[in-house]
Amino acid sequence: MKKIVPALIFSTLALALGTATAAEPVIGLITKTESNPFFVKMKEGAEAEGKKLGAKVLSAAGKIDGDNAGQVTAMENMIAAGAKTILITPSDAKAIIPAIRKAQAQGVMVIALDSPTDPASAVDALFATDNYKAGVLIGQYAKVAMAGKKPVIATLDLFPGHPVGAQRHNGFLKGFGLTAPDAKSNELGGAAAGVVCMADSFGDAAKGQTGMENCLQKNPGINLVYTINEPAAAGAYKALKAAGKEKDVIIVSVDGGCAGIKDVAAGVITATSQQYPLKMAAMGVAAGVEYAKTGKKVSGYTDTGVTLIAGKAVAGVDSKDTQVGMDLCWGNK
Repeated sequence: MKKIVPALIFSTLALALGTATAAEPVIGLITKTESNPFFVKMKEGAEAEGKKLGAKVLSAAGKIDGDNAGQVTAMENMIAAGAKTILITPSDAKAIIPAIRKAQAQGVMVIALDSPTDPASAVDALFATDNYKAGVLIGQYAKVAMAGKKPVIATLDLFPGHPVGAQRHNGFLKGFGLTAPDAKSNELGGAAAGVVCMADSFGDAAKGQTGMENCLQKNPGINLVYTINEPAAAGAYKALKAAGKEKDVIIVSVDGGCAGIKDVAAGVITATSQQYPLKMAAMGVAAGVEYAKTGKKVSGYTDTGVTLIAGKAVAGVDSKDTQVGMDLCWGNK
């Protein structure tokens, strides 16, 4: 077994080495990071379902989003610890493929959660939000909320080539009625749609703020901002407020964490598409237990749902209020 590197945070792996038994299915969960509340909730969901079904859940996380090497090492360590199912939110949709194939060759079922691999068929199954639909919903909402004003759009994206980033971005454009690639494309639409500024935020508040500052320098007339997630939205709002423009700009986003829903209620974010990490993880663990008992693998894509949460309802777009969002959110309430 390879030595565990400091860049990884292992919460249960060491215990599992000495306590896992043949009668106890071992399931690994590898997330992009440990600190993001989305992945914290995913871990909680996996552990709760594991306890319910009598499975041992090992968890690990990369140091930062994009830490493919860390995820590969985590996968190798979990297989050595006896994991026969690994649930993973891929940091790099392409670079993780060789490690997945190596695991599958050893009889391990690999399920992607939240983020697909590239190609998506590299894993046995995917349990995730329909991220394109999530983008479409906020795009549709923004179109009505703009009330006929000419849109001057900035997008604060994830990073180039990531399927989730592309699907949310392109779905937003599609929902707004602009030219956009389809859900299968990992390329960001923008130029053809008339977007005046696109910046990579890596889903981070500080980078979102910097990206928004740069976009305002490029075009001070921006009046609509799409963000990959709510931390990036919070950063964008901070930049807009510093420029005295926060009341003139609509911000729409995706995720539905408790902090994000509070920002919708406060008017920081106009609307967000809420997704459900606990459900993804619970379904993954249940599938792993079934595989351990029967040898039956799950396959294909399962949509784990998305709900538009808005501070104010608009005509023709189905949404729920922030109370519903708080009831269903993840993170600290």
